[in-house]
Amino acid sequence: MTQTAPPPSGTGRPPIRLHHNAFVTKDQERTRAFYEDVIGMPLVATWTEVDELFGAERVYCHTFFALADGSALAFFQFANPEDQELFDPELTPSPFRHIALATDRANQDAIRTRIADAGYVEPQTFVLDHGYCVSLYITDPNGLLLEFTVDDPDADAINEVRRAHARKDLERWLGGDHSSNNTYRD
Repeated sequence: MTQTAPPPSGTGRPPIRLHHNAFVTKDQERTRAFYEDVIGMPLVATWTEVDELFGAERVYCHTFFALADGSALAFFQFANPEDQELFDPELTPSPFRHIALATDRANQDAIRTRIADAGYVEPQTFVLDHGYCVSLYITDPNGLLLEFTVDDPDADAINEVRRAHARKDLERWLGGDHSSNNTYRD
């Protein structure tokens, strides 16, 4: 959902944009092939590092795949198998931990075609119409769920309504009224 909400009174500005979202991969080359060759996000940086992190020396490779706005998806792979296991994201998988990337219909369709051509099929990929947007979901080679979202043509008006009622809706839900407020879904 694309929205730029004004900051609550008394706070500063919101961040400018996503810089990067990081994840751990077990296979940098498989990750590169998926993001660069299938999705179309160019590899723009590879950092090979040795750092003292979390009480131990960690040797790792950190790659960045660009989005059009200058932000990136980033992936770590560790040289030491014990470090790789320690930071393995598969220990607590969840479909609610995902990255949603805004796109337009033509690009979403092109990504869907490239995904299918690369052999990704259900349940690795599916489409969900949320009412306010239509999302193409794909699980990447690392188990990371990606969402490629196309906003409804009336997204600005929808966002304005949601913004105006956001706190009231949260209070209602926290108070025990768990009924849906999504009137945009068919």
